[in-house]
Amino acid sequence: MTRSIHDCYSEISADPGKETQYRFLPVRERKRANMTRHGKNCTAGAVYTYHEKKKDTAASGYGTQSLRLGKDAIKDFDCCCLSLQPCRDPVITLDGYIYEKEAILKYILHQKTDIAKKMKAYEKQKQALKSEGQLESKERERAEKFKERENNIVSKPINPFTSGKSKDEGNQASSSSSNSSAGEDSTASALPSFWIPSLTPESKPTLLKKPSKTVLCPMSGHPLKMSDLIPVRFTPLDPSLDRVALLTRQDRYVCAVTKDTLGNSVPCAVLRPSGVVVTMECVEKLIQKDMVNPITGDKLKEKDIIPMERGGTGFAGSGVDLKAKEARPVMQA
Repeated sequence: MTRSIHDCYSEISADPGKETQYRFLPVRERKRANMTRHGKNCTAGAVYTYHEKKKDTAASGYGTQSLRLGKDAIKDFDCCCLSLQPCRDPVITLDGYIYEKEAILKYILHQKTDIAKKMKAYEKQKQALKSEGQLESKERERAEKFKERENNIVSKPINPFTSGKSKDEGNQASSSSSNSSAGEDSTASALPSFWIPSLTPESKPTLLKKPSKTVLCPMSGHPLKMSDLIPVRFTPLDPSLDRVALLTRQDRYVCAVTKDTLGNSVPCAVLRPSGVVVTMECVEKLIQKDMVNPITGDKLKEKDIIPMERGGTGFAGSGVDLKAKEARPVMQA
């Protein structure tokens, strides 16, 4: 079998000013050069790797996908939980979630308006059911009165020229025919119709449940009141900078006592009476010894120290669940 020179040699330099040089290829490289694309990709392996499985799952559209979030997908500790923007007038709840004051007040107002609408619809449904119950009770009374009147009517005297058996058989036949016709009418009226929209089984309106009047926190799900919102005072890193210049910096705020830089990797707490933000290290080493506010000198209680809920840092040891899951339909044989 004849081979060309390019099967055994490869070009080293193809400079037009220099003479073209070749080097001799080993047997393995010569075989690999003659392999097809299928052989180079090695798609005939018996092992179904994790990477191939993940790639096929993403392309198929079935199965639950999980993805680890990075630092860009996590909000900063000083950002609002609703608008996800740095807070201008921050407030904190008793559970430690920070909100922009304007955003959380709009949320509470919207929830109260929604609750009022639901309560109005529930009261309207309640009145409608009550009126329907009264109509049904009146119809039942009318039917019972009609039955009593019919039972009080005296029947005609028995004809002595007719036998009792024939009359009984005729009565039984008439009663059975009337019962069968009444049963057919009742079943015909009771059966639903799947081609008439007003008679379908799903055409009945669903009953509304009585709504709760309490407004819930969008993050914790606990009851939220306007009196529970505590103003927060951050200590800026450089007081001379304006707001725009402060927001462009990565490190914006510091602890009010130790002047340590605050961030998602630093556990923080808010002191309830003054609203200043300090690190948890400062709380454990300084404040919890005598329970005195180092800024104002006021006495503190355990409920006055509110730990702040912060976002993750992108690392596994941040203590925050950084996985996002997407549930999709599963194919079953």
